[in-house]
Amino acid sequence: MRRARIVEWLVLYGLSVLAALALSALLVEATGGDWRSVVNALLDGSVRNPGRWGETLGTAAPMLLVAVGTIVSVKAGLVNIGQEGQLLVGAAFATYFGFLVGGPGQFNVVLILIFGCIGGALWAGVAALLKFWRNVPEVLSTLLLVTVGGQLVAYGLGQSWLLLAPLADRGNRNQVSRQLADDNRLLRPEIFGNEIPFAVGLSVAAALLVGFVLARTVWGFRLRMLGRNPRVAQRSGVARTGYGATALMLSGAFAGLAGAVMLAGGGFAFGNYQLVPGFATNIGWTGLLVALVAREKALVAIPVAVVFAGLRTGSSFVGATGVEGRITDVIQGFLVLALLIPPAVMFLRDRRRARAATTDRV
Repeated sequence: MRRARIVEWLVLYGLSVLAALALSALLVEATGGDWRSVVNALLDGSVRNPGRWGETLGTAAPMLLVAVGTIVSVKAGLVNIGQEGQLLVGAAFATYFGFLVGGPGQFNVVLILIFGCIGGALWAGVAALLKFWRNVPEVLSTLLLVTVGGQLVAYGLGQSWLLLAPLADRGNRNQVSRQLADDNRLLRPEIFGNEIPFAVGLSVAAALLVGFVLARTVWGFRLRMLGRNPRVAQRSGVARTGYGATALMLSGAFAGLAGAVMLAGGGFAFGNYQLVPGFATNIGWTGLLVALVAREKALVAIPVAVVFAGLRTGSSFVGATGVEGRITDVIQGFLVLALLIPPAVMFLRDRRRARAATTDRV
């Protein structure tokens, strides 16, 4: 029975992905391109060309951190969709306190990462306060706080006493922070001609740790209990406010850590070791999609983040084929839908079987 169910899942996922790829190919052809050229461009830009798979892994790291934080909040039954703002505020905290403290070398890198977590957690904490003090739905407050956070960071980038770099360090750019010194950056060792930032190992370790904590610890069990049945959880002694607020703030902390990683990791189109307008570049939204596609499983989020990062890094090569590079966003949307269809189909099938079994008993 179990083996048959696994086969059903694999067949559904296989058919859904094939359908998504077929639709993507038809869309490329309809826009005047050649789908084979687009596929080759995506592969060249993400893995095949020299240095590209290192670029893809570096891009996947912050996506994975955001996804891991999202999984924590979802397990508690909370819907955090403000990761983009939490990431940006975390990066702003990391920038401000990184230059304020200015410790030596890698010690300051650790401080940057810590303050990134603090910034993201505090910003998510605003939503937690509204949720558990005034019963404001977190799905609404976290989303609205994205805009507020963006405006606050924009204000900070306009003030020299906050984030704005001195005039001599800005060159011809108007609103940028100072650039991190060489010894205040995350290590990026070279492996087979690819620079692999330390953030990759950090994000994978975070996914493994969260997966273990949620599945194998009492705290994780209580959090999952709260997410599945809050009333039973409260009767069992699980404090809804304490666990819920902690989960939401942890989700923000991981998003803030992603922002700090993007700042200290540099490269990978993340601002070149300084905070700039548009710094988040939709990494928060993409990380949310990674968690959604991974069905709130931390370990599954690792390969999903790599796939999404590959689409992102490969998109820069698609333009050479004569097709608009943004076509990869549509392909990404098709893949998201494809990976969400099988759970829906299985749910409907299980419900139909349960009803049939009940009818037979009657």
